Amino acid sequence: MARKKKRSEETQNTKEISKEKGTLVDFEEDFEEDLDIEEELELLNTDDLDVLEEEKNLIVDKDEEKKNLFLSCGIHIGTKLLTGDARRFIYRQTNYGLYVIDLTETEKRLKIAANLLSKFVEEGSDKVIVSSVRRYGKEPVKKFCEALGCKAIVNRFIPGSLTNPNIDTYIKDASAVVIVDPHADKVILNEAQLARVPIISLFDTDDSLKGIDLAIPANNRGKKALGLAFWLLAKEISIQLGKISSEDDFPYTLEDFTSKIVPYYSKQQAKK
Repeated sequence: MARKKKRSEETQNTKEISKEKGTLVDFEEDFEEDLDIEEELELLNTDDLDVLEEEKNLIVDKDEEKKNLFLSCGIHIGTKLLTGDARRFIYRQTNYGLYVIDLTETEKRLKIAANLLSKFVEEGSDKVIVSSVRRYGKEPVKKFCEALGCKAIVNRFIPGSLTNPNIDTYIKDASAVVIVDPHADKVILNEAQLARVPIISLFDTDDSLKGIDLAIPANNRGKKALGLAFWLLAKEISIQLGKISSEDDFPYTLEDFTSKIVPYYSKQQAKK
């Protein structure tokens, strides 16, 4: 009788600890269903994330609206590859191989990045350079720079623009560089390293920290995820600069920051 009572107490304690620490027991159930290749493509592009329901403990902020916003934009969805540098930012891996990013790290580092950039952002100056080669990153970058007065580079970056004062594209006042993808934006990444300009980058599960001073773990391929990242960053910087008193005063919507490009496979599906 005493043994049964002890087991019952241990089971109850385990349940309480699971609730407090947010274990993955219930979370596993959300990923039991296998996806076919078409659904997986949609998942990677974060255009249809209905199959992903994350547990509430993913985000420090318990506000339901904010939690749903993060999850619906798929900013937490990584790739099927994981580098050693990205391991520290991983919450778990799904049954179909995608790595899930810890959103508490994403939210925390967005605020750190905003605090750093707010020291350099000046209307109409070239102190903060924001660049993206990825097509889904171009609209968020342009809107971010429009809102804060930074310099946007969404076409080819000219080598020497940060290191050679003898060329027309030279930017002498660069104090910080923000990029979307360390792989795609490697030209400006390497140049900023040579010029010793601090580099802030969105950081997916298959990326390397080489040359990056501040990484923001996030899905850097999906258009909704990129729009959300730059929208949140722009709002936080605007608050720190005193341009707005609260997030509700920010004059741009998330839709303004989101690319309007429709993926090719979505166009093909619409024709059917």
